[in-house]
Amino acid sequence: MSEELNDEVTSINSIYGEDTLQFISGHIYALSLPALPAISLRIEFPVDYPDAPPSILGTQSVGESTAKGEGNHLVNLTRNVLAEIYIIGSPCVFDLVEEVDQRIQQLWPDGSTEQLEKQQAAQEDGQPSAPHLSPPGVISDTPQPSYGELSDPPPWTLSDVLTEKKSIFLARCASVASVAQAKSYLAHLLSSDKKVAKATHNITAWRIRGENGVQYQDCDDDGETAAGGRVLHLMDLMDVWDVMVVVSRWYGGVQLGPDRFRLMNQAARDAFVKGGFVEENGKDAGSRMKGKK
Repeated sequence: MSEELNDEVTSINSIYGEDTLQFISGHIYALSLPALPAISLRIEFPVDYPDAPPSILGTQSVGESTAKGEGNHLVNLTRNVLAEIYIIGSPCVFDLVEEVDQRIQQLWPDGSTEQLEKQQAAQEDGQPSAPHLSPPGVISDTPQPSYGELSDPPPWTLSDVLTEKKSIFLARCASVASVAQAKSYLAHLLSSDKKVAKATHNITAWRIRGENGVQYQDCDDDGETAAGGRVLHLMDLMDVWDVMVVVSRWYGGVQLGPDRFRLMNQAARDAFVKGGFVEENGKDAGSRMKGKK
């Protein structure tokens, strides 16, 4: 086992659970995806990995309750994702798991492959698949207001663009007075800005003070596990209220590890400062945050 693969196996199992990437024999491992644990895949790593890509050989195990053909659908999906994300010389399993999990949540929202089968059929017919215009999760559970209902575009304040190993981070924030307004701003952004809609992740968070002292706080990871909670925690540290923020990340093909969270928070903080949402003593929030582990 190469040093890169050994580090990746250790990292993957510490993040997702010790049985996520298990050694089988030779250069073959069993990969269990957190979003669909009933199915595990056989993945083979060549001797010169990561200079050469791994191969998805098929399924290792399929649960008894798994629908017929679901394993094959997952194998095909994982192979397609691997072909998209692999870059010569870069370990790819973490990004493979993250991206496949995100697509599973989009295509298997009810635990079935019906939506995936429809999309694959549409692609075979030469029809474009439906675009993903809203993040999966809590925010997208409620119907989004049409951006046409807004008389003016949201008053976004943008952060500086941050670039790290080809990944790009950009945050934007705006003053909001209600959850409905925050959702309408998000819907407008994703529907009107194609570049943002195509971002790998659009992490969203808001903190709103309503009437009678009622407080509304919510966030959405958009496939980047724990990212929304970290941005919301930053807002808490900076005592930011009646504001929403959207942190967009365009993945550049190289893993950033924990640094990606630092960059997301850095972009969000820059947007809050530029938007004038931080009191003078809010500058202390960054130093307080550095002391937390």
